[in-house]
Amino acid sequence: MADLPDDPALRARMQKLRIREEDLEESFIRGGGAGGQKINKTSSTVVLRHVPSGIEIRCQRERSQSQNRLIARQDLCDRLETAFQTAQLEIQNDREKLRRQTRARPRGLKRRFVAGKRHRAGIKEGRGKVGGDE
Repeated sequence: MADLPDDPALRARMQKLRIREEDLEESFIRGGGAGGQKINKTSSTVVLRHVPSGIEIRCQRERSQSQNRLIARQDLCDRLETAFQTAQLEIQNDREKLRRQTRARPRGLKRRFVAGKRHRAGIKEGRGKVGGDE
């Protein structure tokens, strides 16, 4: 991380998430909003794009470009962690759903189904035939 504040926690987090500096495209643009002449003259807003995932982060929280670079990287780590967790949860939910669908039904449930069918059959049998040939 060239001329970024030395933050070992952020470095470790990026390494854990397999984010490399070579995978990041970083550009700087002029910010918007309140701030007057200062915000209009300096390009302190950081646009950080993670090429493999396509995630783009814009950061304009601080007046300092270097602090915005650090915050943008932290936000990128947060977003990627959330995406990984969501994917893992989805896979786990699919497995659980499949397990529930394929498990054997309880014997009592089958007895209730059969009893319900017999009951309906008795009701239908009592109706008699439709028509006048009797």
